[in-house]
Amino acid sequence: MTRQLNGTCTSSVDMELFLHYSLIPSLFIILILSFLQRREHRRQRDDTSYLLGNRFGIIMPLDFVGTFSNRWSYGIAFGATANKVMFLFSEGYQPLQIPQWAQAFELLIGGIEVGLSHFPFFACLSSEFQLVSSILGFCYSLIWFAVTVLQVSQCPHGQFVGKYETLMFYWPSLLCLAFLLGRFLHMFVKALRVHLGWEFQVEEKSVLETHQAEHVKQLLRTPRPQEKKKSWFQTRIYEWDPCFQFPSRMIGTIVLAFICLYLFIVIEFCVFVYVRDELDVFENKLESYITFTNHSGVLTPVILQVKELISVTKGVWVATILPASLTCVSYLFHILVCYRKHIKRLWAGDKHFLPLKFHNPASSASVVAIARYSGWQIAYVLWGYLIIHVVQSLCGMAIMYGLVLPIVHNQGLEMLQGLGIGILTISIVVGLMILQMWIAASFFLQPKLGTADKQKPLALNNRKAFHNFSYFLFFYNVLLGLGACLSRLLISCLLGTWLIARIDRTIMQNGYEGADMGFSAWIGMLYVDHYHTNPVLVSFCHILIANHKEKKLQQTTKYWCLNQSAGPRVSARSRTRWFLLQTLINNPRLIIHRKLKSGHSSQESQILMACLES
Repeated sequence: MTRQLNGTCTSSVDMELFLHYSLIPSLFIILILSFLQRREHRRQRDDTSYLLGNRFGIIMPLDFVGTFSNRWSYGIAFGATANKVMFLFSEGYQPLQIPQWAQAFELLIGGIEVGLSHFPFFACLSSEFQLVSSILGFCYSLIWFAVTVLQVSQCPHGQFVGKYETLMFYWPSLLCLAFLLGRFLHMFVKALRVHLGWEFQVEEKSVLETHQAEHVKQLLRTPRPQEKKKSWFQTRIYEWDPCFQFPSRMIGTIVLAFICLYLFIVIEFCVFVYVRDELDVFENKLESYITFTNHSGVLTPVILQVKELISVTKGVWVATILPASLTCVSYLFHILVCYRKHIKRLWAGDKHFLPLKFHNPASSASVVAIARYSGWQIAYVLWGYLIIHVVQSLCGMAIMYGLVLPIVHNQGLEMLQGLGIGILTISIVVGLMILQMWIAASFFLQPKLGTADKQKPLALNNRKAFHNFSYFLFFYNVLLGLGACLSRLLISCLLGTWLIARIDRTIMQNGYEGADMGFSAWIGMLYVDHYHTNPVLVSFCHILIANHKEKKLQQTTKYWCLNQSAGPRVSARSRTRWFLLQTLINNPRLIIHRKLKSGHSSQESQILMACLES
């Protein structure tokens, strides 16, 4: 990309070569953080890793499942990788020269190299040793920032857009790197104050997040009627929920998708400028031919139509950039809305919005799906933008040739006449279909069974007239079915291309949803998040961990009894029975599901069930 954008400029920085050399400091940072990270379980003496002690633990860039803190920092770190992701997406980054049949391995190696070069950004953000990781992360971000600024300053202009073309490509990455510099500096100052004793060390992070605890509290509260009316924006578009937070994976995916979409649009515009220049040269040759033949050549009418086609195509393509972009941007926001809606339904045990074959997906498929989702979502958005842009351009061409150009060529009356005939024909066909519905509802259905019924029962009336009605319309409906079939094909194509970027909605028909790999990745990702971040389950685990720590503390404390309050002591069994009684009073139907003791008979349980139902 660098050589193409700066064809007349030679930069002293080769970004691809720098990507290779950046692996050296990246591996050095990874080794330092791994040395500081202690392993929880030490190896046995017969294991060779025993010599390392409990050092060199495995470090991870971020938790892709349950991370809710530092979400925007991780998102910005993903945004800093946008230019390299576009290298991979365009398949322009080829670190090795291997045969074409092994291109998949080459892309895999390229992806691993890009991920390894940006690994320190995430590892330093998530490390527990913030004093060291902030210094390492700041230095590494500064190197990338300085090299990128040097690249932009030496060759700021390009041969397609013109001035500041290179800056148009790299300003999102520069902005993300500047944010990371500020973030690491803030981490360093905070960690230094803790190290000097000016601030208290933050307590160990709890398993239960604050918003998850608030969600569980909300479930336990008695529902109250809504006091104030919701606005139109809250009802139709989005309503903020303080008891819900998107995980870091979703924030990072959306941020990276936005930046990649912007870069893709810029690259597409550069390609358009190149194609437009080539078409201008072609038009000049056509114009010279017309001038040479003095507008009397045999091909002159065809050449004029070709020039008109080129002019209309260029105008329509530029005009549809904005609506296609806004469509994909709205999809990115809508994906977040659908994620919250779907995950909340799964939390409530509602799976009716899923196809039947996805009610119990394979565990291995779900684990792979959460690894695939982020990358596939970005690829779907980019390809979706291109497809939507092409479809919108074709629709614009149809409008231009159907409505605008006839008026320009003083053929407005003929256009209106043809348009009127077409609208009248469609109106008659639709009117006949509505007439069939009215006749069926008025003459061939029996009256309503009650006055409160919304429609008549599905019971035939006037059967002889109905059979004649069906017989004579049989031949007409054969011809009408041809138009219905074509309309079905057209609507399916339009909806399929329009929703191609929506990975949260399948475009396959019922029964074939499994062939939609993107939708399968979406469902698998939802299930992994549902099983690992369900607030009720996490709250239960938090209670178990807290009780376990309390019991462990009681067992290890030598004089624990002396630290107890002087008040009356209550046994754990009595406290448990009191909580049980309170729970059963608030939820009497749980009594039915309780396990009966040996002394209780089934007759007593039936009497109890009858009392509850009464």
